[in-house]
Amino acid sequence: MSATSGTYLGMPAFPSAARDAVRNETLRGNLRHATHTIRDKRAKAVAELDDWARLRAAGKDVKDRTLRHLDHYLLQLEQAVTAAGGVVHWAADANEANRIVTSLVKATGEREVVKVKSMATQEIGLNEALEAEGISAYETDLAELIVQLGDDRPSHILVPAIHKNRGEIRDIFTEKMGSWGRAAPEGLTDTPAELAEAARLHLREKFLRAKVAVSGANFMVAETGTLVVVESEGNGRMCLTLPETLISVVGIEKVVPTWQDLEVYLQLLPRSSTAERMNPYTSTWTGTADGDGPRTFHLVLLDNGRTDTLADEVGRQALRCIRCSACLNVCPVYERAGGHAYGSVYPGPIGAILSPQLRGTDSEVDASLPYASSLCGACYEVCPVAIDIPEVLVHLRERVVEGGEVTRGGVKVTLKPAKGHAAERAAMRAARWTLDHPGALRAGQRLASRTRRIHPKRLPGPGRAWSDTRAVPEVPAESFRDWWRRTREGGGK
Repeated sequence: MSATSGTYLGMPAFPSAARDAVRNETLRGNLRHATHTIRDKRAKAVAELDDWARLRAAGKDVKDRTLRHLDHYLLQLEQAVTAAGGVVHWAADANEANRIVTSLVKATGEREVVKVKSMATQEIGLNEALEAEGISAYETDLAELIVQLGDDRPSHILVPAIHKNRGEIRDIFTEKMGSWGRAAPEGLTDTPAELAEAARLHLREKFLRAKVAVSGANFMVAETGTLVVVESEGNGRMCLTLPETLISVVGIEKVVPTWQDLEVYLQLLPRSSTAERMNPYTSTWTGTADGDGPRTFHLVLLDNGRTDTLADEVGRQALRCIRCSACLNVCPVYERAGGHAYGSVYPGPIGAILSPQLRGTDSEVDASLPYASSLCGACYEVCPVAIDIPEVLVHLRERVVEGGEVTRGGVKVTLKPAKGHAAERAAMRAARWTLDHPGALRAGQRLASRTRRIHPKRLPGPGRAWSDTRAVPEVPAESFRDWWRRTREGGGK
């Protein structure tokens, strides 16, 4: 993976990657079973709360208020973390964040770190950066462990190994665990209890040996400098308490002003992600304390395109995301194509709007992501912070096709229209001209009505693929304008 862009090297555009994925029947079966199970459980958990709509609105409003005053809350956070004994570092991009973390680990003299599941460290390619400096990073979340042992890539925000079934996981444990540490037990079966026990035994050695841990955070509370990690397995609690040094890499958008604000998200997140009333483990830490937890704490605040995204009045709502993955579990495109096709650590609908903003739309894969959607709106309906993903998708499609002014590296630049969209631009400009000239619109409507009997049932050329699975709408015998004139203006009732 490229640390600079966060793009998986060699990834084709979404249509090509998705075309290959949908032919994999095993993958589609795994995804269908997992996503339907999760979303059905989520719906039941959400239905338990009569005030879910108000909680959702509160989550949206708090995030919007925080983003409007992000500079203030980040400085407040830095002051509070420093006062509590922590050290704050600011990273403008992935390379700077990797340099900071690598130097901090090397300063300890250690060559191993244990990791709490972190989207931010995946985004910047931290594991690869550490490996280049001779430092081994061990993932401790069960699904992340499966992905790492299998030399694979995450395909889901909440369940990174959702594309694997139990038999495939057993084979990975049997074949790979021994080369990473404690080997899998002899005769390991694919029952969940045995797989979990094999992972527990394998990871326990690493927890007890590690002197350095790397984490992300779900939230940061500005008023006290407190970081929060919610998880279901207990591996996070081990990483956050046992090592001597803790390094947390967190996106700047994860800050919330107060503990009272945090209360809202501790209700929204578990129900939307794991369909639980509360997470089994909610770990909080504020700086360092004598005789309790790590002796040294470093917080790396990551920008990496977030400030540029904040400058976009439509696109900035993507920064509300609390990484619950609810949008993935209801998306018909994700269910069939899987997460790898998105070419990013952020798959699914949220990835389709977040990645092109964090990374720009220069690459083929990023320019294609805003089109990785049917615009059905299911993602918006389940989003616990009311991100209007379809609105942002359309906004980004316009950026790809038309170009225009955007912010990159804090500087306003003008993007050129992407290649391959000339016909689309011409069609939209023709439509705009026609709608601006009522006489031309009226003539076109009448011509379409009078020639309706000879219209083809299937579209020619590029439109053939569309009409292979859809009926071409029939043109009515008269336009609405003509019907209105005949029945209303002409004296009809």
